[in-house]
Amino acid sequence: MSPAPVTIAVAGATGDLGLRIVRALRREGASVTAIVRPGTDQARLGPLTALGARVVEAGPGRPGSWQAACAGSACVVSALNGLSATVIDAQTALLEGAVRAGVPRFIPSDFSIDYAKTAPGGNRNLDLRRAFQARLDAASIQATSVLNGAFMELLDGQAPLILHRPRRVLYWGRADQILDFTTEDDTAAFTARAALDPTTPRWLRIAGDSLSTRDLADAASAARGRRYRTLRAGGLGSLGLMIRVARTLAPGRGAVFPPWQGMQYLRDMFEGRARLTPLDNDRYPDLRWTRVRPFLAQAAGAHGHG
Repeated sequence: MSPAPVTIAVAGATGDLGLRIVRALRREGASVTAIVRPGTDQARLGPLTALGARVVEAGPGRPGSWQAACAGSACVVSALNGLSATVIDAQTALLEGAVRAGVPRFIPSDFSIDYAKTAPGGNRNLDLRRAFQARLDAASIQATSVLNGAFMELLDGQAPLILHRPRRVLYWGRADQILDFTTEDDTAAFTARAALDPTTPRWLRIAGDSLSTRDLADAASAARGRRYRTLRAGGLGSLGLMIRVARTLAPGRGAVFPPWQGMQYLRDMFEGRARLTPLDNDRYPDLRWTRVRPFLAQAAGAHGHG
C-alpha cells in the first residue's frame, strides 16, 4: 500500500497566490485543506473543488474553527493578504489554531523583499509583516518565511517602471541597483515544496531574476523590438517626498495597495538593503525559474505587441 498523501492547509486559498499554491501542492501529490472565510461566494470555491481541495470555513464568531481547519496538517501555509485585521488579527487566529491543533510547521504570508532589513515605519505593509513575525517567533511552532522580492507580474503594467509609450524604464537613485523579481507561479511552486519539506530553515529567499534598471531596459527592448532607455526620476529623497505627498492627497484608507504603498515598496527596492541574499533557488534543483526577458516577451505577445 502506498502511504497516505501529506495534508497541507492553505489559508487565503481563494486569492491569486493562494490558489496557485493549492494548484502547486496538488501537482506535488499533496492533500490540501483550503481554508476560506465563512460565506465565501460559491463561484470562488469552484476552482478549489475542481483541484480536489477540501474546503473548510474558518473565521471570527466560530470558536474553534481555525483549530478544526488546521487539524491533521503537516504544515499551514498562509496566503492571507490585507491590512491589520487580516495580516495581524486573522493570521494570529490562524497561527493559534495551528498550534492548538498540533501542526508542526507554519509558513506566514510574507512573500516580499527582505523586510527584516528595512527601517521600521517606512513601509506600512512590511511593518505589518514585521509585527506578525514577532508573534510567530514567540509561538511553539516551526516557522519558515518565503521571500521572493517583487512579483514579476508587476512589470506588466501595475508597477510604473516600464513606460511603453516613451519607451523608458524609470529608476530612482542608481540605475545599477539590483532588483529581485519572481513570478507568482514560481513563488507558489517553491512554497509548495517548502510546505512539504520538514527540514526548511527560518528564512528562504528566492528570485526568478535579479537585474538592474539597465538590464530591465535591455529586456524590454528585446521583448518589444524597439529600443528602451533608462530615465532617472530622481533620488531616493525625492521619491520619499512623493510618497508623503501621495499619502496626504490620496490616502486610500482601507486599500491594501494605494499608490503610495507601491511607491514605498519601490523605494525600499531601489534603496538596496532589502535585497535577497543569499538565494535558495537551488534548494529544489528540478524547479525552473522564469527570467524577466522571456516574461516580458510573452506579455508583449499577449497584448499584441511585437
